[in-house]
Amino acid sequence: MVPEGKPLRCGYFEAGACRSCTLIETPYAEQLRAKERRCRELLAAVPDAGWLPAFSGGDRDFRNKAKLVVGGRAGDVALGILGPDGRGVDLRRCAIQEPAIRAAIPDLATFLNATGLPPYDVPARRGELKFVHVTAAPGGALMLRFVVRTEEGLGRIRARVARLRELVPRAAVISVNLLPEHKAVLEGEREEMLLGSSLTMGMGDVSLHLRPQSFFQTNTAVARELYAQAAAWAAECRPASLWDLYCGVGGFALRLAGALQGSGAGPVEVLGVELSAAAVRSARRSAEEAGIAATFEAGDATAFALDAAPEDLPELVVVNPPRRGIGPELAGWLEEAGGVRHVIYSSCNPESLARDLEAMPSLRLRQARVFDMFPHTGHLEVAVLLERDPSGASTRPGG
Repeated sequence: MVPEGKPLRCGYFEAGACRSCTLIETPYAEQLRAKERRCRELLAAVPDAGWLPAFSGGDRDFRNKAKLVVGGRAGDVALGILGPDGRGVDLRRCAIQEPAIRAAIPDLATFLNATGLPPYDVPARRGELKFVHVTAAPGGALMLRFVVRTEEGLGRIRARVARLRELVPRAAVISVNLLPEHKAVLEGEREEMLLGSSLTMGMGDVSLHLRPQSFFQTNTAVARELYAQAAAWAAECRPASLWDLYCGVGGFALRLAGALQGSGAGPVEVLGVELSAAAVRSARRSAEEAGIAATFEAGDATAFALDAAPEDLPELVVVNPPRRGIGPELAGWLEEAGGVRHVIYSSCNPESLARDLEAMPSLRLRQARVFDMFPHTGHLEVAVLLERDPSGASTRPGG
């Protein structure tokens, strides 16, 4: 369904302070139609009957993670984005953030002001406070991550954790990340935990455990529907085995495993592969708590697939790669892996998806659906269900 509500107006955009939501002045229904049109053009091989209605969770209060640049000066910080002059722009009333995040930002500013730590000055390459990352769980619990340059910054925040918990009582996880280098990145490798270890993201029948450096979709309502759609497709395919490559904290694998193993269709072997060992630990914990039989391994998804013996191949493969797509090696493997009867491919970049599909002509495009994970921007998520053509004939244009 395409929302037709009142247009979202943003004072930051109108004042030129923030232009991140590049399409915010375009009516939202028109934004969504344009995204669908773009995907239909790129994935022309999907039959008209195969396009399911696009899903949107709304055009405001949707972003579950804020990556806030710390600007201003010691004792008077700004929390928002980096401006064109290389200094921070305060955006504490941003309307696309979840309400729990917006409510916490003024208290986070109060806390940081009390530390006396100076914000990092990008042009001058000096200062201490770089970012605050805030993630909200569905129930309102928060993960707070402070990115600083030195042990001094870590020490001052550590010494004031009790005060921080008074100011932000919904904080379930607090950590400090050290990024001493002068780099245009959001975090460093070292993470010091000050409270808790993971944020619980309730996703229906499964609770996922999100650690500070784990990936999770930025729009919880849309992520729920994306997992539900993949589970519905899997139920139609009725595989006896599935692999979730690029599984992260196990969202797809656990949601599909729960649906399949609870359907009475018989035992289903489920395996997730993810490069991050921390994410794998989270997925294993979620599986144990939910009573779901699933195995998770840390490793490179492409290397894992290429090394697999033919007799070990699953009937269904789920892939949810980064923007670059799965690439020619994994796409070529899927094309040749005749035992893989179905593929569910969730993509945040329809151009790389279309490119990967060109390398897999034996896999027919059966259904597709657009998920508006990122309103007011040109970004989107699109998921497709692929089915192997037993004849091996191509269904792509010109194939």
